[in-house]
Amino acid sequence: MVKNETLSRIKKLPNGARFYKCALQVNPFAYLQKNKKKTTYQSEEDYNNAIVDRCVQEGIEVIAITDHHCIDSALNLIAQAHSAGIIAMPGFEAGTKDGVHILCIFDPDRSPDEIRQILGSCGVTKPHQPPVCGDFDTLELLEKARHKWNAACIAAHVGAPSGLLYHLKKQPAVNAWTSDDLFACAIPGAVDEMPDNIKSILLNKDPQYHRQRKVAIVNAQDVNSPEDLSTPGATCWIKMQSVSIEGLRQAFLDPDSRIRLASDPIPDEHLELIGIAWQGGFLDSQALHFNENLNVLIGGRGTGKSTIVESLRYVLTLEPLGQDARTTHDGIIKHVLRNGTKISVFLQAHRPAKRIFSIERTIPNPPVVRDENGQVLNTTPRDLLPQIEVYGQHEISELTKSPEKLTHLLERFVEYDAGLVKRKSDLARALEKSRSRTIELRRELQAIKDQLATLPALEETLVRFQQAGLEEKLKQQSLLVREERILNTVPSKIQPVEELVDELKKLLPIDKAFLSDRALEDLPDRDTIKRNIPILESFEKAVRKAIDHLVTAVETARSEHQAVLQEWDKRKTEVRAEYERILRELQKGKVDGEEFIRLRKRIEELRPLKEKQATFKAAVLEAEQTRRQLLAEWNDVTTSEYDQLSKAARRISSQLERRVQVTVDFQGEREPLYALMRDRIGGRLQEVIDQLQSRDAFSLKEFADTMRAGTGALQDKFHLTHAQAERLAAADEDVKMQIEELQLGHTTNILLNTAPENSPPSWQSLDDLSTGQKATAVLLLLLLESDAPLIVDQPEDDLDNRFITEGIVPRMRDEKRRRQFIFATHNANIPVLGDAELIAGLVASGEAAIGHASITSDHMGSIDTPTVRELVGELLEGGKEAFETRRLKYGY
Repeated sequence: MVKNETLSRIKKLPNGARFYKCALQVNPFAYLQKNKKKTTYQSEEDYNNAIVDRCVQEGIEVIAITDHHCIDSALNLIAQAHSAGIIAMPGFEAGTKDGVHILCIFDPDRSPDEIRQILGSCGVTKPHQPPVCGDFDTLELLEKARHKWNAACIAAHVGAPSGLLYHLKKQPAVNAWTSDDLFACAIPGAVDEMPDNIKSILLNKDPQYHRQRKVAIVNAQDVNSPEDLSTPGATCWIKMQSVSIEGLRQAFLDPDSRIRLASDPIPDEHLELIGIAWQGGFLDSQALHFNENLNVLIGGRGTGKSTIVESLRYVLTLEPLGQDARTTHDGIIKHVLRNGTKISVFLQAHRPAKRIFSIERTIPNPPVVRDENGQVLNTTPRDLLPQIEVYGQHEISELTKSPEKLTHLLERFVEYDAGLVKRKSDLARALEKSRSRTIELRRELQAIKDQLATLPALEETLVRFQQAGLEEKLKQQSLLVREERILNTVPSKIQPVEELVDELKKLLPIDKAFLSDRALEDLPDRDTIKRNIPILESFEKAVRKAIDHLVTAVETARSEHQAVLQEWDKRKTEVRAEYERILRELQKGKVDGEEFIRLRKRIEELRPLKEKQATFKAAVLEAEQTRRQLLAEWNDVTTSEYDQLSKAARRISSQLERRVQVTVDFQGEREPLYALMRDRIGGRLQEVIDQLQSRDAFSLKEFADTMRAGTGALQDKFHLTHAQAERLAAADEDVKMQIEELQLGHTTNILLNTAPENSPPSWQSLDDLSTGQKATAVLLLLLLESDAPLIVDQPEDDLDNRFITEGIVPRMRDEKRRRQFIFATHNANIPVLGDAELIAGLVASGEAAIGHASITSDHMGSIDTPTVRELVGELLEGGKEAFETRRLKYGY
């Protein structure tokens, strides 16, 4: 991989919290000796090396060393872990005077002397004192650890002997479990594997033990050997920006977001934006290193939040959905970013293989896509990120105004069916061809009918001539006319073969580049595949030989036919001379023999049309049958699309059971029909359109057939006036066929439950909702089921805090495990209740056109970073729940 300086700079920036694999109850070698545990290691050094090596193998990045009432026994293992790049947190396992074991863990840089003093305050004066802190019971120890010692406490092996829920009974157990100072407990596996009485407490379902904030559950158990580190119950994943007591505290406060047990599913890898950097413009020299989960951009008005969102949209070549969004986007590109500014975006794809791509765009030029080696690719940003979505400020509200765009949003939840897409495309082309062919065949058949309509009169005239004796007198010339017609038909039978020869010549030489050494160089069985080269060469030779034979055959046929014509011309000359003599005699009697011959010639020309008419009738019937079949298949495809959308709508309604309901109307988008009618029929159509729009059920095929049935049928079926129906019935057949072929989109209906939590549902359609409620409904859909990034500028706009806290934030928290979000916001609920992995604070000086924004490293991180925590407190406002959470998280 070629080093990219911009990417290297981005990766050096903080990108917030991430999961660390942690083993939080590792015992030192002295613990094994003191408690007579079996071990294969003869020395502390060997044991420490083995523990550290196994940590590296297992990907364990954080360990806590928790001997019973002793810190000194951990010091060598701590040093050994640090030398291997593993973060070691010092601590001890305390036994309270009421018999409960508690893990007390400290910051990695906490000095041993301070921890010795803490142990002394517990009444522990000797390193190997029995495991009981005689001075404190469980409640007292938890209170001291939190408020005096700055330690993170975990109730060890909570359901086993000496565990809080095992050892304590009745009210003492309730008091300890419901203490505000208890943040976490440890179990050796999945919650479902715990005894039922303990499981209900862990899940916060036991009324007696119920807490406002659940106790965080971690996997941790005694590690007495390297092998113990490989057992599932010994480790868990904890999300922190930096490993610290504050990081653990934030994780314990929000375990659903920040703790993953060994039994929990591993989140799927998803497409993610690594970062963005600017060269020039309002954000000159700035860069951001995105987190793979929830990213929140905060800052005062004019600090550049929207500029970042629109920068991403511009680089990714995504079009705004509405006119207001377009105006905002164009204004930021022109006046804030400005011509000459270079924006670089880096992304990481995981399928089919893990790869990094860069997209660079200098305003106003098109983007350039490169791979990790710097090679320019013949691809577009949309090829790499086909499902990424960017929405500017208020743009989601604009989206709610278009049922068609809502259906496009629903299509995100439909599994892509390449076969159905191809089938639909093929059918659309086939229907267009069938329309052209059917109309052309009908036109030619009508022309034949028009010509044959004159034949009876011509034949009647011929009879009168025959009765006058001209047939016998001009018999030879009459027969000559028939012979000439037959002879002139011969070249028309040769001509198609000659045209076929010309087409065959165009197919040669056969392209064999796909079998070249270069084309096959990466294929393991290329030698077998290359055996097709002589096959194609022989085939080409045979085709050339066949062409030569056909050319010779055509030339021979034409030559021999010409010889026949020359021989026949001799008789034609003789007959013609006799014919002219007879005409001169007839003229003496004032009889026009020339007219008789012209009549005979015209009749001879028309008579073959009867056979041709029969052929065209059959062709028209066949074309009509083919079209009926195509229309039936077209209906099947349309129905299949509708079924897929309906299934997606039902699935979404199920997932958002008490929030949003989605339904789909079959071919509800009728504007393409109205546009065609205005273009091809014209006149006053608004009343007709209103009548058609009022119908819940509408079939294009039925409408076209009724137009064919005539004025009366249209009046009866669609309740039109005589003039309206007459205008429709008079439309060309081409128009009626085009109506049958139209692609009317299915339209999406969204209902939002506007009732408060725990109240009976009150479902309201989008038309009956406020702007903010509409945006809520659509935003809930946007948060669902995608592995592509979602970028939204101030999604809370127009929303009240209840909808954010009860609807948006819970869904965001659930989906961020599987998807990257980048939100710009001024609302505390999103980063605080959503537990944003990365919060980036922006500050600016001067106006956008001449000023400059900056994003400093100390303003990048999650809320366990003090400077970020302070920035959030200064800049953001929120609802009651957000402030309460802030009190828990930030201490105010």
